[in-house]
Amino acid sequence: MKNLIKPVVLFILIVSLTLTACTASPVAAPTEVPTRAPTTPSLPTSAPEPTPVNQTAPEESGLEREDAQGNVVVIVTPLNLDLPSDTLDFDIALDTHSVDLKMDLTALAELTTDTGLSVKAVKWDAPMGGHHVAGTLSFPAIIDGAPLLEGVTTLTLTLLNVDVPERTFTWQIIAE
Repeated sequence: MKNLIKPVVLFILIVSLTLTACTASPVAAPTEVPTRAPTTPSLPTSAPEPTPVNQTAPEESGLEREDAQGNVVVIVTPLNLDLPSDTLDFDIALDTHSVDLKMDLTALAELTTDTGLSVKAVKWDAPMGGHHVAGTLSFPAIIDGAPLLEGVTTLTLTLLNVDVPERTFTWQIIAE
């Protein structure tokens, strides 16, 4: 009987640590007591205005977009809208605790412009599978010999079937 105690305790410790690894971090209790009752936020009557792209580095212009529908949080940040080379690249982070993220975003992504152009992704550079996946999604920057962003004021990235039917991310392009 004594020989079983150590393996059982070790097993319980391993299971506890494994379950703790994928749980959300606890929220700290507030340090102040509110002076009035909280109010329920009103629902917006219209969609929020997209943040303009200022043709500067992403960290300076607030280009990050987040979609938390369903069981997957998707965060998208354009990497080179101001200086595209052969491709327009987007940093994409997928985060979940319940869905296997073994998917190829090249088959699920489309980039559209307000000038009527639409292109499919050409590369998804990321590991396949798991619950926390990050990588770069690339689209062609030149279509029929012309820059995709020429004359564009609105750019929309659509991801289909990433735990929900559709996710859209929109940026306003401001010409210099």
